[in-house]
Amino acid sequence: MRSLLAAAAISLAFTLLLTPVFLRLFRHWGWGQVIRTDGEGFNAPKHEMKRGTPTMGGVIFILGTIVGYLAGTYGGGNPPTISGWLVIWLMLGFGLVGFIDDFLKVKMQNYAGLSGWKKIVGQVLVMVPFGIAALHFRNRYELTPGSGYISFIRDIDVLSFFALTPVLGWLLYMAWLSLLGTGFSNSVNLTDGLDGLAAGAGIFVVGAYSTIAFWQFNQTCGGAGIAPDNLAACYQVRDPLDLSIVSAAVVGSLIGFLWWNAPKAKVFMGDVGSMAIGGVITAMAVLTRTELLGVLIAGLFVMSSGSVILQRLYFKLTHGKRLFLMSPIHHHFELRGWPESTIVVRFWIIAGLFAISGVGLLYIEWLSRV
Repeated sequence: MRSLLAAAAISLAFTLLLTPVFLRLFRHWGWGQVIRTDGEGFNAPKHEMKRGTPTMGGVIFILGTIVGYLAGTYGGGNPPTISGWLVIWLMLGFGLVGFIDDFLKVKMQNYAGLSGWKKIVGQVLVMVPFGIAALHFRNRYELTPGSGYISFIRDIDVLSFFALTPVLGWLLYMAWLSLLGTGFSNSVNLTDGLDGLAAGAGIFVVGAYSTIAFWQFNQTCGGAGIAPDNLAACYQVRDPLDLSIVSAAVVGSLIGFLWWNAPKAKVFMGDVGSMAIGGVITAMAVLTRTELLGVLIAGLFVMSSGSVILQRLYFKLTHGKRLFLMSPIHHHFELRGWPESTIVVRFWIIAGLFAISGVGLLYIEWLSRV
C-alpha cells in the first residue's frame, strides 16, 4: 500500500508542479496545436481560438508516471516486475507512435499527420514484443504475465489460442492482442476532442484497473489470507500488486495533468497522450486477464469509437444521410449547442459509471465463487 500511495502522490506532484516548466519548453520548441479545418464544426471560432495552445502534453504525464512508479516501487521496497515494465512498454510504445503523428502535424502545420494505417502498423509493431514477453518470464508459481486465453473476468478455458497448432495459436494470439491494442488506443484518441475529456475519463478507467489489480493482489492464489474454501475465487494473475502500483502512478499523473488540461486548457495531451493512455488500458486488461471486461470499464472510449463506426455505416447505407450531426459523439452534442464544459463533465460521469460497473461486475463474480 505504501508503494501504491507513494507512486500516485509523486506522479501527481510531478505533473501538477512541473507542467508550467514543460509548457515554456513546448512554446520555445513551437509545439502548438494545429486545428482541423475539414469537417463541419471545426471552423467554429471557439475551436479556432485553441490554435497554438501547447500540445503533446502527454509527454508530461508519461514522464510523471515513470518517475512516480520507480520512486514508489523502489522506495516502498517493492521493486518493479516484468508486468509493470510491460505496462510501461505499451505506454511508451503507443506514446511514441502518437508523438510521431503529433510532430508531423506541428512540423508541417497540417492536421493530417500519420495516416490511419501507418498508426495501426506502428501499434502492431509495439504489440508484438509485448505479446511475446507476456507469455514468458514465469514466476515461482509458473505464472506468466499474460495468458494464451481470451479472458473476461478470468481466462475462459474453452477459448485457448494454443488448443490449435502452435504456429496458428501464436498468429491468433498476436492478432487478438493487436485488435485490443489498436481498438483501445484509437478509441481514446477519438475521445480526445474537448478540453479535459480524455484525461478525466482516463482517470476513471485506469483507476478502476488499479482497484481491480489491488483486489486481485489481496485474493491471489497462494497468497496470504486465502482460505482453502476460497481457492475457487482466487486469481491466477502474476504481479497484481505491481500492476496496481503502476496504474496508480498513471492516475496520479493524469490528475496533475488535468489541472492544466481542464477547460479552458493550458495544454493538450495530443496523440502522444491519448495513445499512451490506450496502451496502459490495453496492458492492464491483458495482464489482469480482464480483456472483455475492459470493453465495459472503458465504455466511454468504446462509445466514442462506436459512434464513428455507426456514422460511417449509416452514411453508406443511406447514401449520404447522417446518424449524428458529427462524430465522435461528443461533437454531436457540441453542435446541438451544449457548452463544452457541460459535455465534458457529463461524459466524465458516464465514464465513471462504466468503470464502477466493471469493478462491480468483477466483485459479483468473485462473490458467486466464494
